[in-house]
Amino acid sequence: MSYADKVFVEMCKDILENGMSTEGEKVRPKWEDGSSAYTIKKFAVVNRYDLRKEFPALTLRKTAIKSCTDEMLWIWQRKSNNIHDLNSHVWDEWADENGSIGKAYGYQMGVKHQYKEGMMDQVDRVIYDLKNNPFSRRIMTNIYVHEDLHEMNLYPCAYSMTFNVTQEKGEDKLTLNGILNQRSQDILTANNWNVCQYAVLMHMLAQVCDMQVGEFVHVIADAHIYDRHIPLVEELITREQHPAPKFYLNPKIKDFYQFTPDDVRLEDYVTGPQIKNIPVAV
Repeated sequence: MSYADKVFVEMCKDILENGMSTEGEKVRPKWEDGSSAYTIKKFAVVNRYDLRKEFPALTLRKTAIKSCTDEMLWIWQRKSNNIHDLNSHVWDEWADENGSIGKAYGYQMGVKHQYKEGMMDQVDRVIYDLKNNPFSRRIMTNIYVHEDLHEMNLYPCAYSMTFNVTQEKGEDKLTLNGILNQRSQDILTANNWNVCQYAVLMHMLAQVCDMQVGEFVHVIADAHIYDRHIPLVEELITREQHPAPKFYLNPKIKDFYQFTPDDVRLEDYVTGPQIKNIPVAV
């Protein structure tokens, strides 16, 4: 059965059985009807996925691989902060009348910085180092820029990637590993979405840098289930589990900026039914 399902089910059970409730506390998120959106949460959840063994897509319900890849490329490749450049509606709640989400996410990825080697943005710096300084311990991104927070319509949730390259015994190619740091996550709506999109990112970067993928580690500071999501999660984690799908990435693409969502697909992906009309706290 899918390892991602096992991790997800165990995480959800731990949150529901051992988590702390924010009910009655002062919380920022609200439901559409204006009432406070409370959560059950766990501090510092760490999940590890070996991408060499399988792709970490849930089979309990379907994760839309092309849509989550498109959002990842919107941030990392197109470096956009405008929803008109995105082919889904996941950011509509936080966009202004012009479609901008402010100086957040893709905007920060596109800002150029001065390095000894010249001016580069964070994405180009990562690719440069993976190709030229693969054993550096400084290959990372950070989009939680305090001086720009007041101009962000939503503070970054997944805010930092740290890459680490290893030389595995008996392997000709170097192995690319990565850690995603996330300050907060709505487990039902976003957990596997984020896991899949950053797993895709690692596959893409490994391919263009002539490496193989290794381990993806997901660190969540505040892993929470909203009060109105509890019955949905309780039903979801009792579902039948299926084998993990096979991951396909177009092997012809050697330039990160040439990838499109159509270069990614999941094969033999058997899942349970989608959960519809999930309430979203804003």
